[in-house]
Amino acid sequence: MLELMIKRLLSAVPTLFLVTLMVFSLQKLLPGDPITAMAGEERDPAVIAQLRAEYHLDDPIPSQYFHWVGNALHGDFGISLRTQEPVWQLIASKLPVTLELSMWAMLIALVLGIGMGVIAAVHKGSWIDNSTNFVALSGISIPHFWLGVLLIMLFSVKLQWLPASGYVPFAENPWQNLRTMILPAAVLGTGLSATLMRHTRAAMIAVLKADYIRTARAKGLLATTVIFKHALRNALVPIITLTTLLFGELLGGAVLCEQVFTVPGFGKMIVDSVFNRDYAVVQGVVMVVAVGFLLMNLLADMLYVLVNPRMRKG
Repeated sequence: MLELMIKRLLSAVPTLFLVTLMVFSLQKLLPGDPITAMAGEERDPAVIAQLRAEYHLDDPIPSQYFHWVGNALHGDFGISLRTQEPVWQLIASKLPVTLELSMWAMLIALVLGIGMGVIAAVHKGSWIDNSTNFVALSGISIPHFWLGVLLIMLFSVKLQWLPASGYVPFAENPWQNLRTMILPAAVLGTGLSATLMRHTRAAMIAVLKADYIRTARAKGLLATTVIFKHALRNALVPIITLTTLLFGELLGGAVLCEQVFTVPGFGKMIVDSVFNRDYAVVQGVVMVVAVGFLLMNLLADMLYVLVNPRMRKG
């Protein structure tokens, strides 16, 4: 286990290096100059020169890159050009919102995806199997922003059951927090549930053909016992690792959903930062998302070893 962790951590180093290089290089290609926007309407050349020197924008590009990476390694992601706040403070204020949304979405995905996958595998080839496959295909195909607009029109505009946008912290009002999280979590969760359903179905079909399942049935065990105690436990081995990877994707994949529902999380912050040319915030958010995704990959490898006895023996 320790050797596996060391190997994964070492392999993550060049990945992070490439991520930082790509993010820094691509933001240099964005049109516009944030310094001229900060200087105001008069755009005094002396003020512009002072701001460029303050943010090291007069340095050569390689020097700017290594200056940013060096500070980032010490937890300093710079200062927001728009709000003049430390980037790490902005990240700390937005990260809990995206984490909460991701957890609700993952809960919905697990309940729907695993449930439909088991039902489809048990009734393989029937109309139930075909119906769940159709639902899964629809969940994968429908764009998040379009589904979000439809849900807003139905549950917020027509039925007026849920708020169309906004966010209320859980500590401030738990019930209102839940009401603001339902729609965006449902949008993200349906797409993930389709992926989980397909993998659960395939894993269950393979397990249900195993000899020990036939033996359990020959002993006269109840069908529910065979399915949930013997088959599902073994089929969940790849699903556990897939869940960790999907959760990592949620951290950076909620951009459109947060924008549609005006949820003040990572996604909305990075979109606003790109439009405002707040490059320090963009770089900081992408770095945190990249580190989070790599950590979830490491967790997936560890869980796979823990739940798979053959990997432990190896």
